[in-house]
Amino acid sequence: MSDSLPSTVDHGVSTADFSFAFQPIVDTHARVVHSHEALVRGLNNESASQVISRYSGDRMSAFDAACRSKAIEVAARIGVQTHLNLNCLPSAVLNVAIGLDSMIEAANKHSFPLSRIIVEVTESEVIDNHACFAKVVNEYRRVGVGLAIDDFGAGYSGLTMLSEFQPDIVKLDMSLVRDIQSHGPRQAIVRAIAQVCVDLGIDFVVEGVETIDEFAWFSDLGVNLYQGHLFAKPMFENIPTFHIPDLNGTSFASR
Repeated sequence: MSDSLPSTVDHGVSTADFSFAFQPIVDTHARVVHSHEALVRGLNNESASQVISRYSGDRMSAFDAACRSKAIEVAARIGVQTHLNLNCLPSAVLNVAIGLDSMIEAANKHSFPLSRIIVEVTESEVIDNHACFAKVVNEYRRVGVGLAIDDFGAGYSGLTMLSEFQPDIVKLDMSLVRDIQSHGPRQAIVRAIAQVCVDLGIDFVVEGVETIDEFAWFSDLGVNLYQGHLFAKPMFENIPTFHIPDLNGTSFASR
């Protein structure tokens, strides 16, 4: 594209070396897509792990920034009209020049509203200074960018993070989702997390849903936001059709 970002950023990271697949987060109550998560892929749809393995050390922050810039470019090109979830390292979030400024530049360049961007930070990543992190997050919110904690329940800092600041979204880790319908202790933990999110006004997303039984259990809990192969698989440089199984035996599919 003639208006694409420069193909090379700091530390020799080229945005021409990778692209993105997109997977929807579905609102099963409204039967619409709430957001699309951008998932890094190789140019031939190679896995994220294959792409990320090329970068290490001080190149990771530059790669992280390049990913968000490229994801915004691709999302604008394929016509994403929902929110856009972008994964981000906490270290990159803390460096406003790398994390926020480059994202604002890309969003402006491709006419993608900042108010539709949600930055995801993985809970298992270590954040040493919660107060500093909360201050920087407020800078993101000041320009309209939302925050999600990904893989919530997989690490040890999630509840501490919630006590220091409140994200816009909590995404439950799939380790707590798998076969939850037959795991009583896990059910108790998830009910507590879901209630905390309700009390704090945080959107609660269940990710990694693969079976009708898992969906049925969370539906009974009152959850509306889901991400997983049961609803749609990621699609490379395109917007996938999503599918909502009806627990009474029918289904709904739409783009």
